[in-house]
Amino acid sequence: MYLYTPPVVGLKEETMNQLHQHNTRHLNEEKIKQLLKTGRGQVEGILKMYEEGRYCVDISKQILSVIAMLQNANALILNDHISTCVTEAIFEQKGKEKIDEITEILVKYLR
Repeated sequence: MYLYTPPVVGLKEETMNQLHQHNTRHLNEEKIKQLLKTGRGQVEGILKMYEEGRYCVDISKQILSVIAMLQNANALILNDHISTCVTEAIFEQKGKEKIDEITEILVKYLR
């Protein structure tokens, strides 16, 4: 299974352009896709609210809702990554690189 990993600001160039292959399906794949699709719809709705001149606080609340949804999706993605990619890399004696990637993401996430 090949999955495209989109660029993340701050990651090394060689990490950003990797295709992603492993033998285990991500555990939360359907939930993640649903969260991201819902988030996309909410962002489109927020843009429409803004274009219509809706009340700023209402727009801000919707933005905060999308941020929370994306944080939830991100947590599930990282959980799946640790459960599949990192675990497989450790068994293949290649875990340090994957652990370093997770550490880099967590440092950015916790800022």
